Amino acid sequence: MKPQPEITPDTYGRPGHWLPSKKHQTMLHVELEMQQWDGLAGHACPHGQPGDQLWVRETWQHSYFPYEPADPSADIFYRADFLDDPLGADLEHSKDGIRRTWKPSIHLPRWASRIQLEIVRVRVERLQDCSVTDAIDEGIEFSLLDEPEDAIWRYRELWESINGPGSWEANPFVWVIEFKRIEREPS
Repeated sequence: MKPQPEITPDTYGRPGHWLPSKKHQTMLHVELEMQQWDGLAGHACPHGQPGDQLWVRETWQHSYFPYEPADPSADIFYRADFLDDPLGADLEHSKDGIRRTWKPSIHLPRWASRIQLEIVRVRVERLQDCSVTDAIDEGIEFSLLDEPEDAIWRYRELWESINGPGSWEANPFVWVIEFKRIEREPS
């Protein structure tokens, strides 16, 4: 079991849990300071800080396969672009039985990524404090015919399908990471 945060002493004024901060080599109080000191929340987040750039990894292949390793001069193909192919993304419906050979996303080099993101804001909030907009931003489908509560309900179902029954009721603190897409300059 990983070491768990210690309970704060009553002498601090507000007992609760503490998390380590890599930036300041100190402990941050999740329930109070991270909500009030917006800048420090970004430094404590294990997923990145505002200004950090991320790249999205996808299942892929390159034009030199299988004869040469991939390099920046190769054409890159992404499996997601073949999902509407009548023969299937893996050619599973082809008559000759040939299959496409894809490389797993974990092997996609940064130079081959077509989606770059920049973290613009990091904060901490309770899971159940998410809004309808937050739920939609998480990928929940929502139309104008739906009631606003429907988006939250669908997000709750998604959360529990990933984290297990009762995880929504636990109402844990969660990292909220806002990012923007960085448009690459054509090469």
